[in-house]
Amino acid sequence: MLPIIIIICAFVGVTALVGGVALLVRGQVDDALEDRLEVLAGTSSPGSRSLKEQGNLLISRGFDDVPGMLEQTFSRLFNVRLLLEQGDLTIAPVHFIFICLALGVVAAVATVVAGVPAYFAPISAVTAAVLPLGLVFFKRKQKRDAFAKQLPEALELIARALRAGHSLSSGFQLVGEEMTHPIGTEFFRTFEEQNFGIPLEEAMESLTERVPNLDLKFFATAIVLQRQTGGDLAEILDKIGHLIRERFKIFGAVQALTGEGRLSGIVLLAMPPVLFCVMMGMNYDYVMMLFEDPMGKQMLAVTGVLQVVGALVIRKIVNIKV
Repeated sequence: MLPIIIIICAFVGVTALVGGVALLVRGQVDDALEDRLEVLAGTSSPGSRSLKEQGNLLISRGFDDVPGMLEQTFSRLFNVRLLLEQGDLTIAPVHFIFICLALGVVAAVATVVAGVPAYFAPISAVTAAVLPLGLVFFKRKQKRDAFAKQLPEALELIARALRAGHSLSSGFQLVGEEMTHPIGTEFFRTFEEQNFGIPLEEAMESLTERVPNLDLKFFATAIVLQRQTGGDLAEILDKIGHLIRERFKIFGAVQALTGEGRLSGIVLLAMPPVLFCVMMGMNYDYVMMLFEDPMGKQMLAVTGVLQVVGALVIRKIVNIKV
C-alpha cells in the first residue's frame, strides 16, 4: 500500500511543480497583442462567434495564449499553436500540453497500480499521451475535408464577383458572408487581415498555413501571379474550380474500387487483438504465458512489428493519390 501512496504523491507533486513553473514563465506581451489582432481578424463570419463575444473572451482569458516555456520547448518538435488552429480548437497550447502529460502520467500510474508488468507502463503512458493529439488530427482532417468540398463553390463565387466589377477583397468578403464554416470563417478572416493593413500575399500565406490544402495553394499562387503579371483572374478561378470538381469525381471512383481492399485490411488488422481478448476471457492463465515466458515475450514483440508492417503495406496498396 505504501508504494502506491508514494507514487500518487510523487505524481501530484510533479504536476503541481510543472504547472507552477509554466504559469510563472510567460512569453512576451507583444505576442499576446498580435494574437488578439489575429482573433479579431476572423470572428464576425457566419457560424462563428461575433466580434463582441470574441473580444469579451479575450478579456476574460487574459494572456493564456501567450507562448510560454513549455510551448516553446514542444514547438521544436511541432507547432502546437498552429496544429490547434488547424483543428479549430480554442484551447490554449500550454493547457493542451498539460492534458497530454497528465494523461500519460495517470496511465503509467494506473498500469503499475493494476498489477500489470512494469514494462507496460511506458507503453500505456505514451498511448494515453497521444490520444489528445489524435483527436486534434481528426478535427484537423474534418476541417480540411469540409474546406475542400466548399472550395470550388467559393472560387466560382469570387469569379462571379470579379466579373460583376467587384474587387478581389470584396470577393473574399462575399465568401465570408454567404458561405458557412469553415471556408466562410477563413476567407472572412483573410478579408479582415487585409483591412488591418496586412499585404494580400502575407494574408494568403497565413490562410494556406491555417488550412493545409493543395488546391488552396494553387489558388493563392494564381492570385500572386495575377497581381504581378496580370491576366483574367476570373477565368483562372473557374478552371481551378473545374479541376477540383473533376478530381473529386476521380477520387470517388478510386474509393469505390479500393473499398474491398480497405475492408480486408481492417479485418486482418483487427483479428489478432480481438482473438487475443477472446482467449484472455476464456483462459486467462494460458494467455499470460506470453507475458511470463521469455519465448512468449519474443513472440509478442515480433507480432507487434509484423502488425505495424502489415498496416503500412496495406495502407500503401489502398492509398492511391489523386
